[in-house]
Amino acid sequence: MDEQPKPTASRLSARTFWILFLLISVVGTAIRVSDSASWRRTGFDELIYRRYVNMMDGGKQVVPVFRKGQPMSVWTKDVERTGAAAMPDLTDFFLETQESKETECELPPTRFLYIYTSWLWKCVQFGNEPPMPVGQLNAVSGDDRSQDADHRDPALASLHRVACLFVTLLMIAGGLFASRVFGRGAGLGVLALMAFDPMQIHFSQHALIDGFFTFWAVMALWTTWECLRAPNDKRWLIAHGAILALMVLTKENAFFVYCALAAVVIANRWAKWGTVSPRFLAVSVIAPGVGVLLLMMLAGGASSFIAVYSTLVAKAQNLDYARLTGDGPWYRYFIDLMIISPIVLILAIGALFKIVPVRKELMYFTVFVAASYLIMCNVKYGMNLRYASIWELPLRAAAVLMVWELCKRFGQRRELVATLMIAGICALEFRQYLILGTDSRSSIIRQEKSDENVVPLYELVTEQLLQRVNVIKKD
Repeated sequence: MDEQPKPTASRLSARTFWILFLLISVVGTAIRVSDSASWRRTGFDELIYRRYVNMMDGGKQVVPVFRKGQPMSVWTKDVERTGAAAMPDLTDFFLETQESKETECELPPTRFLYIYTSWLWKCVQFGNEPPMPVGQLNAVSGDDRSQDADHRDPALASLHRVACLFVTLLMIAGGLFASRVFGRGAGLGVLALMAFDPMQIHFSQHALIDGFFTFWAVMALWTTWECLRAPNDKRWLIAHGAILALMVLTKENAFFVYCALAAVVIANRWAKWGTVSPRFLAVSVIAPGVGVLLLMMLAGGASSFIAVYSTLVAKAQNLDYARLTGDGPWYRYFIDLMIISPIVLILAIGALFKIVPVRKELMYFTVFVAASYLIMCNVKYGMNLRYASIWELPLRAAAVLMVWELCKRFGQRRELVATLMIAGICALEFRQYLILGTDSRSSIIRQEKSDENVVPLYELVTEQLLQRVNVIKKD
């Protein structure tokens, strides 16, 4: 088999690589910071995160709580401290409201890192500026997006900007990681596909935790690779431990990532990606444990911590929205990914059979995706394309290598043709975002006026995705 992109890096100087890397990163960043989403209201998850950010200000809090099929009820809570020290009160409030059978299942405050980072952002940028009234959070004022709630409300704006920042960092980290593993040429290709990734652009437009969490998941995958390749490098061990702990502090989905990383370490016995040292194993066990202990302390003790997750699991199983949108066969993620990024998925599947058997670097990503997929497709009422964002980098790495393989027949023009193919895929990926995430009346979508009543995309559920690509017509 012909060489993959790594050898072409020898003809790509470091200076040229960094110039191109910077240019692609600037384009990707511009796409993310630009307001483009047609959904301009405040979603369910965003309202809950906003609540926790505001509660970290301390004092007497008047908080609206969702009720099943009824208007929101108003609760009051005296929060004695501020910032991270307010977490026990936030946890108590969550448990108090979730005990009632009339309240909807809500997100837990133990998604600490995203909430706390957004609170710090709010303190720096907005200071003591008061929040907007809840009744105004869904107001949309014509084409003036500066008047939208995610620009004017301090907590919501901070959540949105933190999400956008980390989605941008995810793009950059993905390009650097791919460059380390596959070489400079492939790294630039992966960076380009990450820059135009429809799902990541979507996350950058809203105050959602998914892009923030995916950043830590990808960083954990990266540090695991580096620790296997350089088992005696203390810098990577320290980074690996810190990232695992921070990932645990971000979201309970860290369990899926951790199990997948464990599968990668086990598979290393046969794949021989590197050396599993005793220090690496110790860090990989201790660091997540430290993260769990920190969460327990923040929640106010082990009993409160356990109660939060037991309550969340129990209520989530009876959540009507989860039952209606989170079910499906094991291959549901393939369906959703085929809708949002069809070319990338097809190329990645081709790489699974053509390249993975002979490139152990890509096999590393494959084991991670397969192990996490096996767990995630078996969570009852728990399937959502947002959770699949942890696979975006591996899929795009596989797609780039497959493009390089397909271009081998072009000889000396191979690099040029591969570059043009990657550029074409980027254009198609961005077009997918315009179709799925922006105004359905956009000329690039070429939809008739009769389709203007299609609901703007917010939740990445199969029905809404099919509506946006015009497979399902909405009456």
